[in-house]
Amino acid sequence: MSKQGWITIICLAIAVALLLGSIAEAKQLEKVTLSEVVRSVFYAPQYIALALGFFEEAGLDIQLETAWGADKGAAALISGSVDIGFFGPEAALYIYQQGSPELIVGFAQLTARDGSFFMTRDLEEDFAWENVRGKTIIGARLGGVPQMVLEWVLKKHGIQPFEDVEVLTHFAFEAALGAFQAGVGDYIAQFEPAMSQIELMGGGKVVASLGAEAGPITYTVYHARRSTINERPEMLIKFAQALHRGQIWAANHSSEEIAEVVAPFFPEIDREVLINTIRNYQEIDAWQQTPLVSEEGFRFLQEVMFAAGELVEFVPFEQLMDNSIAKAALAQ
Repeated sequence: MSKQGWITIICLAIAVALLLGSIAEAKQLEKVTLSEVVRSVFYAPQYIALALGFFEEAGLDIQLETAWGADKGAAALISGSVDIGFFGPEAALYIYQQGSPELIVGFAQLTARDGSFFMTRDLEEDFAWENVRGKTIIGARLGGVPQMVLEWVLKKHGIQPFEDVEVLTHFAFEAALGAFQAGVGDYIAQFEPAMSQIELMGGGKVVASLGAEAGPITYTVYHARRSTINERPEMLIKFAQALHRGQIWAANHSSEEIAEVVAPFFPEIDREVLINTIRNYQEIDAWQQTPLVSEEGFRFLQEVMFAAGELVEFVPFEQLMDNSIAKAALAQ
């Protein structure tokens, strides 16, 4: 055989070896189905961890699904159709309060504040909370934490929701934005990037952050079934480690750098709006820097829910939250 023939065979052998190695490496990754409550820039550290390969480096192949609702995400988790559910811990509290035999447990926290912002349509307004008295606010869904935090903030400033101010809670998210732009209401409380988009078009002015007003709260948490925590703790520890890398990366990079990484998850959002949204969340310290679930924040969440009439009794932290996974991840 000619020298060229041997070179061709050697090159083919190397290519086959690399291909087989890649296949073997892919087979070694543990598949994990993750259900997120919605697709939101508010969860940027998660997308950073996905985009930069932190989960793969931890040995996990994450199959990301979007539930479009905490109730749907919790139902998928309880049914066993997903391994990890990412949503607000109020869902776990509601399930516990209803006496469900199947409890879900939070094991890692991502967001540490409410992500809603408060907007006035009056671009010239010198805003003070007293201004909303006698006016109309487009709020969120009753029973949801964004609405309950809004009510908490209003009460904090001496304003009784539904009495001193009209609060509209019947609009779905997209419908709420459309209604405000069409002239309904004097104020609106909603998540980014909607607020930045409206502000960019001159349709309103952001005057407050509900997260900054309310303070730290256990807002969005990764949950698993108790059986998964008992039977697959190593998988959850790897997940928390990869998530932590995403949290650290987010804490040490600019809004422009974060936008560059997470942009593929939000192709419909203008880059300037995306950067501004991320900057707004950075300014209020919206993201946890470790996956540890805050016991104080969980207690405050229950206080907010109790004040809104959505919680009958307080639930001990250990009943629905478990920091053993996060602690093991940080230790390793």
